[in-house]
Amino acid sequence: MKRINILLTIGCFFTLFLIQESYSQEFKTLDVSPHDIVYFRTNKVTPPKIKVLYGRPKKNGREIFGEVVPYGKIWRVGANEATEVVFYNDVVFGDSEVKAGTYVLYAIPDQDQWTLILSSNTDVWGTYEYEEKYDVARATAKVSKAEFMESFSIGFKDKGKHVNMVLAWDTTRVTTPIKILL
Repeated sequence: MKRINILLTIGCFFTLFLIQESYSQEFKTLDVSPHDIVYFRTNKVTPPKIKVLYGRPKKNGREIFGEVVPYGKIWRVGANEATEVVFYNDVVFGDSEVKAGTYVLYAIPDQDQWTLILSSNTDVWGTYEYEEKYDVARATAKVSKAEFMESFSIGFKDKGKHVNMVLAWDTTRVTTPIKILL
């Protein structure tokens, strides 16, 4: 009788182990376009004014603009999940006042200028759920050339009364001013 109870107990533990294993989380390999966060702060000890969460694809020898990122078509501004911008204060983006909050940043790239779009439809993957009806603001941004950048990057340059958000990849730089309203 004792032997049967031991065998049943072992059998139960083994069955529970198999069930648990079948429901356990499977981790994928490392993302080839990992996410990054960039903040704009007026100095290192002040609360942030802007935060951007974005995917960082690599060039990997590819022709980026006009090929991987086609001209004249909506782009998620990065990789994987759509790029999210958090404004902690109201801002002026392009010619539009935008309330503090979280938005998705899209772009329509062209060779000489881009249209940057803020959308209120957040928590989306890529551009699959982009709809113009959710556009909050659009801004035109000029394209320039600079040193080579392997991974797509976003940064900020403080210009006093406004801050420039700079998108950089390959040798392309796209800059748009954002005025923070206090």
